[in-house]
Amino acid sequence: QVQLVESGGGLVQAGGSLRLSCAASQRIFSSYAMGWFRQAPGKEREFVAGISWSGSVTYYADSVKGRFTISRDNAKNTVHLQMNSLKPEDTAAYYCAAAGKFLYGSDWYERLMYDYWGQGTQVTVSS
Repeated sequence: QVQLVESGGGLVQAGGSLRLSCAASQRIFSSYAMGWFRQAPGKEREFVAGISWSGSVTYYADSVKGRFTISRDNAKNTVHLQMNSLKPEDTAAYYCAAAGKFLYGSDWYERLMYDYWGQGTQVTVSS
């Protein structure tokens, strides 16, 4: 069982930055692909960013490309999401997820490909 705990959410003005972190409870974290998803009120949970187990491959939703950066530290069992140039439409609950399988192409965007989820952290961007 892998437990994921997100942190770093909060209230920020448009144009500002936040750095989300996700801490995993288990050492096998280094063999898991990791992703960040978000869910705004009344909307479906959507893919934001993903990173392979080695950190060599990253994926981003078009809406965040050039503004968000995903990274991981396998020695510390953590994954981060650096969010810059935040917009009001980035307001959502952000969730960390872990996939114990190889993800290819569109797999990254599919919620069902991920085996474990955190409880989420709220990000609110004011205009």
